[in-house]
Amino acid sequence: MSNPKTQSVTQALLARAHSPDSANRLYTEKIQHRTLHLRPTSPPPSNAREAREKARKKQAEKRKKSLRPRPLSARQRRKLGLYQIPKEGQKYSIFEPLHSLWLGYIREILGNEINTGGQGAAAKLASADFHGAGVEVVRSGCVSRVGIKGIVIKDSRFVLEIITPKNQIKTVPKEGTIFRIEVPAKDKEETTAPASAEDKQPDQDAGTGKFVFELHGDQFSYRPADRATKKFKTHFLKNL
Repeated sequence: MSNPKTQSVTQALLARAHSPDSANRLYTEKIQHRTLHLRPTSPPPSNAREAREKARKKQAEKRKKSLRPRPLSARQRRKLGLYQIPKEGQKYSIFEPLHSLWLGYIREILGNEINTGGQGAAAKLASADFHGAGVEVVRSGCVSRVGIKGIVIKDSRFVLEIITPKNQIKTVPKEGTIFRIEVPAKDKEETTAPASAEDKQPDQDAGTGKFVFELHGDQFSYRPADRATKKFKTHFLKNL
């Protein structure tokens, strides 16, 4: 209160409500030498950092409990080897039960059309999953791949990984390759109606009771999840 301007303003305000003697007495006793106590609104500087750190940790714990774990990235999955089959698992006998499950799956999808074929069967096969299917390479741009036969263990966008009866894993590109698949029919009934499709040519082997069709890899370059929702249209293929 040593500033004269402050004193004059304070005394002028007191003089409006009190007599000059009372104003001087009040100013001298209650204002001039009285200390002003301020209540602290924040912790001392020494504890401020600790308080922020505790609040940050508490918020991080809440976030961990409330949020779901993030899915692994493609790089993390490759680093963990999730796409690779260990050597002890590279046996044809291990995947034979998968092939049996696939036969039941594909028979259920085709229904009665396993005996008749046609456009309806081709449309269902276009959206089917072929993990576990027994395939054989009947035509390829690379002659050395013709004759590869086994069970599909991986169906990606551009390749099929096939395990052969000799416990060998073959990676066959879909481009320029035709795969042949046979599905034994339940009732073994003979039918004469052939079938055709955009990228498949199903057929019924009347002598052996097998539903036989071919996959044209050039028209089949989709992941199974994408094929399930994709609508295929029938059109003429010049390269056939």
